[in-house]
Amino acid sequence: MPAPLGDAVAGAAALRNEFRLRGWDRKATARVLVELAAHLAIMFVGIALVLTSSVLALRALGVLATALGSLGVATNTHTASHNGTASRRRINRLLTYLGYPLFVQLSATYWWNKHVVRHHPAPNVLGVDDDADLLPWFALTQPDVAGRRGLARVYYRFQWLVFPFALAGNGFQLQFASWRYVIGALADRRRRAAAHWIDLAFLLAYWVVWFGLPCLFFPVANVALFNALRIMLVGYGLFFVLAPAHLPSIAVCVRPEGESRDLVLRQTAATVNFRTGPYGRFLCAGLDYQIEHHLFPDFSHVYYPKMASMVERYCRERGYPYRRLAWGRAIVETLRVLRNPKPVLDRQESVREGGLDARRESR
Repeated sequence: MPAPLGDAVAGAAALRNEFRLRGWDRKATARVLVELAAHLAIMFVGIALVLTSSVLALRALGVLATALGSLGVATNTHTASHNGTASRRRINRLLTYLGYPLFVQLSATYWWNKHVVRHHPAPNVLGVDDDADLLPWFALTQPDVAGRRGLARVYYRFQWLVFPFALAGNGFQLQFASWRYVIGALADRRRRAAAHWIDLAFLLAYWVVWFGLPCLFFPVANVALFNALRIMLVGYGLFFVLAPAHLPSIAVCVRPEGESRDLVLRQTAATVNFRTGPYGRFLCAGLDYQIEHHLFPDFSHVYYPKMASMVERYCRERGYPYRRLAWGRAIVETLRVLRNPKPVLDRQESVREGGLDARRESR
């Protein structure tokens, strides 16, 4: 039987208190910034390769390194966007403005609204979490496909063949959504805030840093091609880092009326961890420990590996799902949903009651 809601809240609070006693609530600012500097170094080495090499293969390697460095900046910035990098909120906000709008042209205010305000409290809740809905372009759940007729039904049957190519536009779609969000906020006197103006300034600075200044020294077409390839690769990378945590079929979807009042179940039912190697852990910056992150989003990501065994034991003892897949397997399971859309559960509690295998894990 599920534990009473009060017991669940008390248990999570006790776990948080245990982490505090171990000092894991303290911000690991120095280490996070060192990691950020390492990602920037990889990015600048990549740019140097592109600029100095006449060998096409080395230039291609340079573009890849630049994209990996930029992706690392984005994943590291994710910690700051949850106020997990520094103890001062202003520092976290500054790092978010620098990491997102300036390096990948992802609006900070758009991200805070989409990810922190909407996604985190209700992951995979249809109609609330936009990340769980890719319609009309792609169907992720069985109800999305049900009732479709004609060409739409044929398309959704073969959408998995289209998706890898469409994913090339993922980074550009995020940029477009960012600009639409910021312009919409600034045009609305009720929503407009100083944060949106700051966001706009950094979004414009992106064009100066990545296009305006380079175009003074290099052909416009070359600059445009380099940046297009960089953002395309970053878009692929963001999908392979973020999607495996919530899109596999074992990360359940529900409608708002099926959402549990149990905050721990709400997070664990819709979230999956994935295992990586040393560089993968560095690159993901805690996003491979999504269960720990969703339960304790304000903690610095450097503590998640230490927290994982205790969180897993806590979940096992109380019947909460705790799923962990190899990164490659998690990506395969993510893409498989495009071929076989997953069901929408009536209630998240069914995960604890045996409706789904709450302990499924790939070794």
